[in-house]
Amino acid sequence: MKHFALYLSLLLFCGNLAAQNISGNVINASTGEAVDGALINVAGSSEKTTTDDRGKFELELKEFPVVMTISASGFETLLVTISNSEEDLIFQLFPLAESLSEVVLRSTLIPRELMRTPASVSILGQEEIQRTDKTNILSVVDQAPGVNVLQGALNTNKISIRGVGARAQYSSNRIKAYFMGIPLSTAEGETTLDDIDPAVIERVEIIKGPVSSIYGAGLGGVITMYPDLSAKEGSTAAVSSTFGSFGLMKHTVNASHSSESTKFSATYNHLSADGYRENGEYDRDSFTLFGQVAGNKENSLSLLGHLVRLKAYIPSSLNREDFENDPSSAAYTWAASKGYESYDKGLLGLSYEQEFSEKFFNTSSIFMNFRNGYEPRPFDILKEEQVATGFRTKFGIENEVFSLPSEMSFGGEIYREWYDTATFENLYEENPGEGSVAGSSLSNNQQDRSYYNLFAQWNASVSEKLELETGLNLNSTKYELTDLYNQDEVDQSGRYRFETVLSPRLGAVYSVWPGKNFYASVSHGFSTPTVAETLTPEGLINTDLKPETGVNYDIGFKGNFLDNRLYAEVSAFSIQVDNLLVAERVAEDRYIGRNLGKTDHNGLEFLAKYNFNISSWLSAKTFLNASFNDFYFDDFVDAGTDLSGNDLPAVPDKSLHAGLDLHTVNGFSLFSSLQHEGKMPLNDENSGYTEAYELLNLKLSYAPDIFKNWETTVFFGINNVFDEHYAASIVSNAVGFGGAAPRYFYPGDPRNYFGGISVSYFF
Repeated sequence: MKHFALYLSLLLFCGNLAAQNISGNVINASTGEAVDGALINVAGSSEKTTTDDRGKFELELKEFPVVMTISASGFETLLVTISNSEEDLIFQLFPLAESLSEVVLRSTLIPRELMRTPASVSILGQEEIQRTDKTNILSVVDQAPGVNVLQGALNTNKISIRGVGARAQYSSNRIKAYFMGIPLSTAEGETTLDDIDPAVIERVEIIKGPVSSIYGAGLGGVITMYPDLSAKEGSTAAVSSTFGSFGLMKHTVNASHSSESTKFSATYNHLSADGYRENGEYDRDSFTLFGQVAGNKENSLSLLGHLVRLKAYIPSSLNREDFENDPSSAAYTWAASKGYESYDKGLLGLSYEQEFSEKFFNTSSIFMNFRNGYEPRPFDILKEEQVATGFRTKFGIENEVFSLPSEMSFGGEIYREWYDTATFENLYEENPGEGSVAGSSLSNNQQDRSYYNLFAQWNASVSEKLELETGLNLNSTKYELTDLYNQDEVDQSGRYRFETVLSPRLGAVYSVWPGKNFYASVSHGFSTPTVAETLTPEGLINTDLKPETGVNYDIGFKGNFLDNRLYAEVSAFSIQVDNLLVAERVAEDRYIGRNLGKTDHNGLEFLAKYNFNISSWLSAKTFLNASFNDFYFDDFVDAGTDLSGNDLPAVPDKSLHAGLDLHTVNGFSLFSSLQHEGKMPLNDENSGYTEAYELLNLKLSYAPDIFKNWETTVFFGINNVFDEHYAASIVSNAVGFGGAAPRYFYPGDPRNYFGGISVSYFF
């Protein structure tokens, strides 16, 4: 297959025709990045060369005109005619649509191609990151079909995957997350991603549903993130700054080095904003360090360090009247108390990879994380100290089993967390204008939380077209609570171990035609209650509480069309959740957990990407992601009211993301994306809904090639172009106290602007 395109016209003409030299760069038409190792052949001769790690090439020719082909793995072949000696040429190579399906997943025990994986997995890379203002990784995650992000503020968000996790109140649970194989989720399953800056991320892989045995078979799925490492040989220094509406300011400094045996990257980020709403100031500093040293072909050692310091004020949610008429205001009590959260947080990990032979290998990691937090809230002041340690190991074997070519893997993960929490009276009402003032102690608890996962998986090639995959996960989780507060008659101390959960899965992939695969899987998953959910209204541990469990059925298709310019995926799923954990509100902003009923999560997801050339100097990429949801209570009786058949709150009935990216050969790029979110029920009774809305975001960037060894990009963007008024997040099942209206709504930002510049130098 040959796809024809014209090259960029002469930028700097070389008058010495006797030298007969041509030189220039080969770049990725979709991202503007250099293409390393591109092969340049001259038809009818032996003249050829390859690009270096910066995409540069130089070639001496005997005569003109000549016909040249430029090719590289994962790209369409380019055919051009060169009429005379030229320098500083720029050739664009267009990625094959099939290159996405050929991506090797890192979140599987043994690396597997996306096309050969019997599961619904979304891969988000630099293309998705470049479409955003790069202030929050959740705006990238939200682009995946089946994933819904409700973001009330930079530090107030929750993620649900296929409706699992939607009933969480102020954070993400029922979903696990890992950064380079190290857990980001706490021992009780709470996940915070907003303090991971997009600048340090190369790729995000999202496994949807309880199909990943190796990460604990969580009901919602797994989000795994991988650090951005320079693929270019040598050293790089880079700085970037972004400024925007509502006092947005972000600065990033990065230093990296890459060689055959060593990779290193250190990144510092500062992000601050005044916020659109009252009491919405945000300030975060973070530092991320990653290093990898390969002793030889058989082993390598990796190090990860991530430190965060955050102080973010909390405007909280609004009732409907304030949401519609005064959306920039904060909830009265949160404004009066000047409520905020602050913490110092760290993650450290060490990983060692060892090849015992070509067919037997191991990766083992040890890790530690900590968090010291302080959060003044209208109803109390919370002080937290958290330390966790863990170990994870996984083995991979390639061999024949029952005469079938097979890949086998097994391993385990141990995680233990110590969590100290204390609360104090908040005397802000006695000290008007001063904000939160700590008073007498209200509680003081110590928690010891731990779990272990044992996992195994077997992949077998039954034939050239059929592959089977089976896996098991065994989990044991326990809590121990020690009540150190002795000024009341309630002793919360106690121990509780949940029943051991065995979660099997079975999947199959069948290749109907080359590049067109069907898959199916059935899997079991679970989610344990948080410690807060295990406490009764009297403050005692509820030993009757059970983990949520569920069975996931998934069928789908992945394929390439139109000469590999179009890549498409479609999947249909059904998850039946039993022992549903319901957060019952017992006081303002306070909840307890109960097992009440069952839910059904049925849906259809679709993804399509299409690459094409508009002209010799302009390329385009379009995309469409869509999910259609039918999530409802199958059997749910709450406080004597039968709510069976009602829609699950806090999940839109449909979500669509569509966009068009344009790239020119002289460095201009235009990114446009349109997001539609359907209506969401506000509560279990379905007595109210949010309004559906559409958001249009635009971003223009320019990356001129001015100086050797320098890369410069300037950019400008507009979010919410049509100034849509919408609910960016809701608090499901909110209840008004003291005659006040329930505060369901977090207003989204109105139209806002951003712009900036990034500069990199290559040594």
